[in-house]
Amino acid sequence: MGTADISADISADTSKTYDIRTYGCQMNVHDSERLSGLLEDAGYVRAAEGGEADVVVFNTCAVRENADNRLYGNLGRLASVKAQHPGMQIAVGGCLAQKDRETIVKKAPWVDVVFGTHNIGHLPALLERARVQEEAQVEILESLEVFPSTLPTRRESAYAAWVSISVGCNNTCTFCIVPALRGKEKDRRSGDILGEVAALVNEGVIEVTLLGQNVNAYGSDIGDRQAFGKLLRACGEIEGLERVRFTSPHPKDFTDDVIAAMAETPNVMHQLHMPLQSGSDEVLRAMRRSYRQERYLGIIERVRAAMPDAAITTDIIVGFPGETEEDFEQTLEVVRRARFAQAFTFQYSKRPGTPAADMENQIPKEVVQARYERLVELQEQISWEENKKQVGRTLEVLVAEGEGRKDEATARLSGRAPDNRLVHFTRPEEPVRPGDVVTVEITYAAPHHLLAEGPTLAVRRTRAGDAWERRQAEASAPKAAGVMLGLPKIGVPAPLPAAESGCAC
Repeated sequence: MGTADISADISADTSKTYDIRTYGCQMNVHDSERLSGLLEDAGYVRAAEGGEADVVVFNTCAVRENADNRLYGNLGRLASVKAQHPGMQIAVGGCLAQKDRETIVKKAPWVDVVFGTHNIGHLPALLERARVQEEAQVEILESLEVFPSTLPTRRESAYAAWVSISVGCNNTCTFCIVPALRGKEKDRRSGDILGEVAALVNEGVIEVTLLGQNVNAYGSDIGDRQAFGKLLRACGEIEGLERVRFTSPHPKDFTDDVIAAMAETPNVMHQLHMPLQSGSDEVLRAMRRSYRQERYLGIIERVRAAMPDAAITTDIIVGFPGETEEDFEQTLEVVRRARFAQAFTFQYSKRPGTPAADMENQIPKEVVQARYERLVELQEQISWEENKKQVGRTLEVLVAEGEGRKDEATARLSGRAPDNRLVHFTRPEEPVRPGDVVTVEITYAAPHHLLAEGPTLAVRRTRAGDAWERRQAEASAPKAAGVMLGLPKIGVPAPLPAAESGCAC
């Protein structure tokens, strides 16, 4: 019996609940929004915080050396819970599921469904088939069947949204397993992308982040190297869209027309996440990164020439196999010259299934740790110096929820500046909602955030704030079974830490 032959409808009387646990990059976060939408479309309800769910879904990442240990540890802890919870189901999807396939149900036979990165749309039907047949269902497709953006979606934010423009990757970086798990790059039609953005704006969204494994390679399907720059400019024509971001680009595909589009399109933010990975030409060659130090620094220089206020962030891997002290010093030199606003810095760990995992000259842990600490110390100093340049500036901040862990204790609110810097500001006397925009003057800078300790200069109530307010009202209103309940998490999508997940280049 095929998946399509199974009805995934859930009786309204059952009120089945679900919980999705997401690991890895923002591509996985976005996929989890789709999984939530699919389950709610099938009649499931999100489980209350800390509650026991009828269906637990693990959306996994496969790029860390201990990713499988982490998964099986979590599955092991759920085994006893499931034994005491009749009818409970466990599903495992994402990159690790694509990679390990039948191994998961052999090691954890209490798992009901294993599905891959190419068939997330089948999850409700697979759960139903597992229930009816009373045996585990494993379905892994080798190629994309339906572009994920056509699936139902439960957006985590009322005012900011991820919009996928492509899936997969055509690069062959030796530390990254993503191309093997997500396949070759496949681009969406620009009309479909812009249609989704326009629909989101109509719902109240004022910020979108264009998402792809290698976002600026967009257009490779049709041979148009300037397609991404054109897409940015087209986003600039959507009325009501205030902020456009994108992540993550690859230096080899970063062209001057994209710089021009960023500089000349008012709603494209002067913020760029540009993965470096290493400052050494030798290490970049071993990583199969098709650019070198001077090309990378040349891009940074041209971006700053066009947008002097641009905040540039990056990813750096320390201790790649064969990295010498001289190689590491080259990375430090690039950090000094590039003056990143922030850097996501990570110690190399073996990614099972990647060429780098089998390379000779793996670096001893203590050497990697010492280099990592030197890099972090340097970048912290630069981040603080760059943030201090913001003191005295007047900034428009998009108010967020959940960005400031100490907001309640300090009577502050938090949000993001146009360049995506985190800003904590004094709570104004008038009501302010997530999605509204405030104007503040920066009075203090720390390495990872800015403070506006004086009074708020202006508050602009927005359609996005209205949308957040509507969502809260809907969440608190009584609902019939089978309809979304509970307060959703609200937040501006954070920059993609590509090196941590290995999912962006």
